[in-house]
Amino acid sequence: MTRQPPTLEDVAREAGVSRATVSRVINGIRNVDPAIQDVVRGVIERTGYTPNSAARSLVTRRAETIALVVAGAGDDGSGDSGGEGTAFAAQVFADPFFGRVVDGVITFLRPRSMHPVLMFAESSAARREVVAYLRQGRADGALIFSTHAEDPLPALLAAEGLPCVLFARPGDAAPVSYVDLAHQDGGRLAAEHLLDRGCRQIATVTGPLSLPAAQDRLTGFRDAVARRGHPCVPFAEGGFTHDSGAAATARLLREHPGIDGLFAANDLMAQGACQVLREHGKRVPQDVAVVGFDDSATARACRPRLTTVRQPMEDMAATMARVLQEHIEGARTEPTSVIFEPRLVVRESA
Repeated sequence: MTRQPPTLEDVAREAGVSRATVSRVINGIRNVDPAIQDVVRGVIERTGYTPNSAARSLVTRRAETIALVVAGAGDDGSGDSGGEGTAFAAQVFADPFFGRVVDGVITFLRPRSMHPVLMFAESSAARREVVAYLRQGRADGALIFSTHAEDPLPALLAAEGLPCVLFARPGDAAPVSYVDLAHQDGGRLAAEHLLDRGCRQIATVTGPLSLPAAQDRLTGFRDAVARRGHPCVPFAEGGFTHDSGAAATARLLREHPGIDGLFAANDLMAQGACQVLREHGKRVPQDVAVVGFDDSATARACRPRLTTVRQPMEDMAATMARVLQEHIEGARTEPTSVIFEPRLVVRESA
């Protein structure tokens, strides 16, 4: 005979409380004694009781879904991104950054019976769809990961009073919460490590300088080098991709063939840099020491393995989800910022 799944009444009976008390615990209503909450949660875990999500949503008036929005720079104004949207999605899934983001978000949401829904906002039409989706209550809030500083989506959501948290400081000072890294400190760590190794002709491959993070990494790197008596730092702008890192490194080698230390503003570009250095007959790190940024899977897959500045993406994404939950529940009503500290991870490339 098939065993029937446990009901809310079963949990109430075993916990020795009323059905209403169990319902309040499940729905996160705070007027339940903490000791009773622990008892009820223990029974739920022991029995394997699963709340009816539809019924719970009627009580909480929440979708228990979070929009995970990846926003791009495109704006065709036509309402149909077509092939550009497909190409944008392919680019997102190819970036190791995205997998780490999803890992961090799910780690926070899953124990809370909340679920992410992936959305892309690479055009004005797609942004309107995201706003409409949230306005209709189909998701309780949005975590926004944007590829450009002047993305209008955070300001659009803020104007609608819709809960959202942004990854990285917004370029237009939109009144939204965000989580970021102390990027200037990361650039400084990279510079000091190369100088401490004895490098004297140092250069850097930056990220897109339209992004505050790329600007800050360059500023931190330059300032640290200047403090050690090197007034000029050659740089070439990249696009946070392997190929752009390779192309930027080739430009630097043509103009500054004596480079003996290179900082690339993310690991993908550092991997591209290592490839070009090998093609030019330069050994890493014997001839040119290379430092990346992020400490992604690429850093460990690169040969030699990359010395890199760690950006704790999983923890940052989980913190975004936590701050968003606070906004959704009303525990936080004003925008806030959370800044993480970078850390140097030393491997074979420098």
